[in-house]
Amino acid sequence: MTMANTLAKCLSTKHSQFDTVRHPYSLSSMATAHAAHIPGDRLAKTVLLEDDSGYVAAVIPSTHHLRLAEIREQTGRNLSLAHEDGVREVFRDCDHGAIPPVAMAYGTQTWLDDSLLTHADVYFEAGDHQELVHMSTDQFMELMADAKRGHFAHRMM
Repeated sequence: MTMANTLAKCLSTKHSQFDTVRHPYSLSSMATAHAAHIPGDRLAKTVLLEDDSGYVAAVIPSTHHLRLAEIREQTGRNLSLAHEDGVREVFRDCDHGAIPPVAMAYGTQTWLDDSLLTHADVYFEAGDHQELVHMSTDQFMELMADAKRGHFAHRMM
């Protein structure tokens, strides 16, 4: 598989400057960072949440855990982890577990944790398990301009 069509269209529409990084097949975000030889705190991980009102995507560094209570407080919603069917429903053109952070391009409200923005660059899934998108943090912030921002992730021990 190559880059997800929805992501490619979003990057093109926003005139994003980026490059791609190929890596050996991997299934977890930490394995991806290792396989791609990149720092895990620069790899964005997207977690899909849901409640009775629909889906919300939370974007955090792969080295962090999502604090569900904190994102619930910040969003004012009773969110829980989305079921696998929901992930497939929202991110139809992505491999399972390889979802990009631009969930708003998929019609889903997106929240971005500020801790991902502390470095000069960011990497994220391109929709498969073998390619990452790499861009400057400034470009990433432009790409994610429609996302709400907060602090709801904490570094793993």
